[in-house]
Amino acid sequence: MKEAMFWEKEEDKIRCRLCSHNCIIPRGKRGICGVRENRDGKLQSLIYGLASSVIPDPIEKKPLYHFQPGTNALSFGTIGCNFRCPYCQNYTISQAGIEDVHLQHVKLEDIANLAKKYRCKGVAWTYNEPTIWYEFTLDGSKIAKKNGLYSVYVTNGFISEEPLKEISPYLDAMNIDVKAFNEDFYKKIVKARLRPVLDTCILAKELGIHIELTYLIIPSYNDDTEEIKKYCQWIVNELGDE
Repeated sequence: MKEAMFWEKEEDKIRCRLCSHNCIIPRGKRGICGVRENRDGKLQSLIYGLASSVIPDPIEKKPLYHFQPGTNALSFGTIGCNFRCPYCQNYTISQAGIEDVHLQHVKLEDIANLAKKYRCKGVAWTYNEPTIWYEFTLDGSKIAKKNGLYSVYVTNGFISEEPLKEISPYLDAMNIDVKAFNEDFYKKIVKARLRPVLDTCILAKELGIHIELTYLIIPSYNDDTEEIKKYCQWIVNELGDE
């Protein structure tokens, strides 16, 4: 365990400020992500340095198509997520509890050593939502930067403003998954909200992070032509036509 960042006490409970759920967590309980626990009045990360997956991947698999093309990224995943997408490709880790999956301990010094061993030019925090692994991804991205490696997030974009600003000097790129372009989909299907995701896209660009967006088409759920047109227009108006 490691004491978590971005939280405050509210009487006998803790409010987590890492993502836009702003979970209020009673003593002995965990937030929506399942990996941040109120233990004896302090918020603890249960997954610091604990990985479910460590794999060299082409950067295009993240998918990032206009950032460091042709390079490999050493990709790290853990468990848990702050969304509940019923169609999740990686549900066996994203919806798992810490008691359910064998996790391997990764030391910070392993990050650069393994990246160089497998001829990777950078590190990707991926497979499950990296925001909930924030403390380790922040420290790991600092190590990557120190060793001349890039660092990327493959994310649902539900991170809060302050944590994104803090990690931004060490985060070179983000692929942000916009699940749909309507609040009703977010509320009913993934149990979250759209507006914070759009705010993350705008802020990430302002912070100088390379961003690319993914919109996963689910027939009859988010494939309305007018909705997609509005989404594309929003990109042009708020992020630019590049």
